Amino acid sequence: MSSDSLSSGEEEQSVGLLSDAMEARAEHLKARNYRSLYSVTTALGVGMLVLVLTWLLRYRGGFAWSSDPQHQFNWHPLLMTSGLLFIYAQSMLIYRTGRNSPKKRLKIFHALLHAATFVLAVVGLKAAFDSHNYAEPPKPNLYTLHSWFGLVAVIIFAGQFVLGFASFLYPGLSRTLRQAVLPVHVATGIATFTLALIAALTGITEKTIWTLGADYANLPSEGIMVNFVALFVAFFGILVLYLVNDSDFKRTNLPEDEVALATTD
Repeated sequence: MSSDSLSSGEEEQSVGLLSDAMEARAEHLKARNYRSLYSVTTALGVGMLVLVLTWLLRYRGGFAWSSDPQHQFNWHPLLMTSGLLFIYAQSMLIYRTGRNSPKKRLKIFHALLHAATFVLAVVGLKAAFDSHNYAEPPKPNLYTLHSWFGLVAVIIFAGQFVLGFASFLYPGLSRTLRQAVLPVHVATGIATFTLALIAALTGITEKTIWTLGADYANLPSEGIMVNFVALFVAFFGILVLYLVNDSDFKRTNLPEDEVALATTD
């Protein structure tokens, strides 16, 4: 073998090693940027829940169940923001947050978080309906823009959960069908989260106007608190949508994922 051939082979090997090192560094930077933004987003989400809880305890009288319809309603904003916003966001981001975990495990966590979201949403809806139906006199249901957005979001979420479970977890579709369904599944999930954000913001506005009335214009302490709740909801939602849509943060399949996919075809 000539010295020219050896030199050429060494150069190709060096180029290959350099390329691998650059790719590894780029991946590390992407993961670090994601962790930083994810930490800020999660902090905003926790802050949102703390503010909602503080608002309901300090200004709305706390919580009760059917024996006290007025205070039963207070479960509605807490459970809906906890489920359809915070936990649902964690569920959507789980594949990016756990990028180094096996895909099968992430699917199970994704489904469990979806299930928790669904349970909280159902209980939150019951609290709203009961607080209207058992009030004296009873209040009408499902006539405001907030209620329409919220109900549509829950219905789409429930359908998305059932179809996603059947398509990707059990019994599961073939690999070809999963690849065809996945973009629709992702787009529908993002649209549902966006609807939940709109429902939350319209619901906060609606509740505040009905509660404070003309005094809202004077910006009392409760009005300031509620405005901050809405700001946290908005910025939390914006960051979640950014994280879930940025292709730089997309999870790449691990070698064991490919093996698992091959065995299920």
